[in-house]
Amino acid sequence: MNTNQNRNIKYFSTSSTDEAWGIVVTTVGSQLIPPNSSYPRSQHPTSHVFNPQQGRILKEYQIIYISEGKGWFESKSCKKQPVKAGTIIMLFPDEWHTYEPEKETGWFEYWIGFKGEHIDGLIRKGFFSPQQPIFNLGYSSSIVNLYNDAINHALQEKRAYQQIISSIVFYILGTVYYKYENETFNDSFAVNKINEAKAMMKQEIGCRISPEDIARNLGVGYSWFRKMFKLYTNISPAQYQANLIIIKAKELLDITELNITDISYQLGFENVSQFSTFFRRKTGVPPLQYRKEGQHFKKPL
Repeated sequence: MNTNQNRNIKYFSTSSTDEAWGIVVTTVGSQLIPPNSSYPRSQHPTSHVFNPQQGRILKEYQIIYISEGKGWFESKSCKKQPVKAGTIIMLFPDEWHTYEPEKETGWFEYWIGFKGEHIDGLIRKGFFSPQQPIFNLGYSSSIVNLYNDAINHALQEKRAYQQIISSIVFYILGTVYYKYENETFNDSFAVNKINEAKAMMKQEIGCRISPEDIARNLGVGYSWFRKMFKLYTNISPAQYQANLIIIKAKELLDITELNITDISYQLGFENVSQFSTFFRRKTGVPPLQYRKEGQHFKKPL
């Protein structure tokens, strides 16, 4: 168990400038709950008063990280389940919840509370939901360091500290999402085949190898390959190839003197018209206009 028993707890009032940033942090802290001690150990403001037997409802989001010990969690949308060291608990506004460490182990907890239009947008788009509030990621020193950075900035309260700690919130959310997505997709055979396919696409940009041929070269069925590729990357193999072609086309337009005809053939198009139509559909501008606009921005002052 962590021997540092200092509790770092901070609640904030925020300004209109903070809110204009799109996300504000309302509280951040960490504390050790020793075995056989009452919980919670600290007094909280009325808006955050917590009784594990009754639970509570907040008007904000919170990300809680249990770095040591174990306990349990329950919410309106999630039945009671165990919590172990290395678990992230995400709380949602207007969602009843409760949690508590086991008496015999206690736990060490970090938390950060926040609200704002940016996080609301992520929830609306389905990146996180009350139905999946628990993430068993294991112990992560990088996550601990992020919480500690947020706590240190909060304790100093320098100008614009809200902007830096709210950015830490997004880093934590991104880390949680990244780790969870990669750990839940545990089909190593599929991942290996997808990585092989990506390498093949990058090597064969100008040859315009079809997704069907890629699947054949990998020794797998096309339907399976397309399904697993899209499940893992969120886009189809054909869309992934199209993105690679656009990236390469922009590179050739930006850093070479090749004419549009040569670029078209280098990228595997039958003619300039086909390439121009493809480029315009993907970027909104024809290749020549893209090159001219890029040259304009490159001119020295």
